[in-house]
Amino acid sequence: MMSSKRLRVTALTMGALLVATGCGSGSDGSGGKKSELKLYNDKGAWTPFFEQMGALSKQQNGLGVKPVGYTDEPTYTAFIKTSFRTKVKPDLFTWTTGGRLEEIVKQNQVADTSDIWRAGVQSGDLSAALQKYYTVKGKQYCVPLNTAYWGMFYNKKIFDRYKLKPPTTWAELMKAAETLKSKGQVPFHHSSPTSLFSFVWFEQLLAGTDPDLYERLSNGQASYTDPGVVKVMEQWKSMIEGGYFSNPGDKNDPADHFKSGKAAMALMGTWFNTSMTQRGLKQGKDYGFFMMPNVAPSLPKRSLVFESGPLCSLRKAPDGEASTKFLKWWVTPPAQEKWANTRGDVSGNPKVKVADPALDKITKEAGGAGNRLVLRYFEAAPPPVLTEALSGFDGFLGKPGTYLDVLKKIQKVNEEYWKTHEDGS
Repeated sequence: MMSSKRLRVTALTMGALLVATGCGSGSDGSGGKKSELKLYNDKGAWTPFFEQMGALSKQQNGLGVKPVGYTDEPTYTAFIKTSFRTKVKPDLFTWTTGGRLEEIVKQNQVADTSDIWRAGVQSGDLSAALQKYYTVKGKQYCVPLNTAYWGMFYNKKIFDRYKLKPPTTWAELMKAAETLKSKGQVPFHHSSPTSLFSFVWFEQLLAGTDPDLYERLSNGQASYTDPGVVKVMEQWKSMIEGGYFSNPGDKNDPADHFKSGKAAMALMGTWFNTSMTQRGLKQGKDYGFFMMPNVAPSLPKRSLVFESGPLCSLRKAPDGEASTKFLKWWVTPPAQEKWANTRGDVSGNPKVKVADPALDKITKEAGGAGNRLVLRYFEAAPPPVLTEALSGFDGFLGKPGTYLDVLKKIQKVNEEYWKTHEDGS
């Protein structure tokens, strides 16, 4: 009874959301010419930056942008997928690469951007290295909204207080964590107050131990009960039980804990820099960033986790011509220079020089030959497997002794998925 009641409430809430969103939107699928586009996104905190981009776009190509930001990922995902079947359609929307992009491309919902990619790679505005992550069956879809590298943000004042330096090996990282713990300071702050990023340390530990196994796991060629995966979960378990992590139930933003001095380190993508600058914190003075060292020192290259989030348009957008015009503009140097430097982040356009010297250094270091780029788990895992994993890892954080049950449940979904999909061989 409770389950049915929740379903009815969810349906009513969603219906009200769609009605409210549709009022006065003009997104009725009529194909009328637009001078302002609605950009739906799951990055509500970035609204000021999207508004600045809208003002620049209006000035440079006559198209304004009104951001519609969500802060709850499941609600956002549900809205976008519902829009496929209704007249309330976004002009532009953010998404993720990997299985989730492939899923909506196969439903014939996303606009083909192959021409934009072809011209962008030729002009140098788009990276050929990123192109494969936007490719489904030989065609490209969407363009990069952002590109980010994952590493450790650290509190410089706390590090200076205990005479710590950014570690270059896993042993040094663990020694720093032990020092912090001995001083009553929790070493690592969890990456998110929700289950959305519960995968982060699983990803980092596995990629830094056996990146080949990580990639086989992502394409269905390995099992979540593989001894190598189990060993990583046991290592993660020992770190949790050893008091290395903050309370997983803490709902505060990690950036707030950096500002208050509570957080010593947080494993995040470079986009987290925006959250820090929004709170008046300065890179190099209040906090720093270092690339995560491998767990296994014998690996020939450092496993560097990266992500590239797409900005997309629907195949049946309200004004497809206008949406395509904006996407073409978005990847150009004037747009990307504004986008990167107002947020304080790196750019997906290789031509753009990041004004912040520290971020520019990160970009150059990330592009070095000593790194092996590893696609973020959120994009690498198939959608149903990801859903089960996020739930499982979230529960594991509070009850680390359940790790084997968690892996078995994920593997069950993993097996079911790959039975009906081509493997990655």
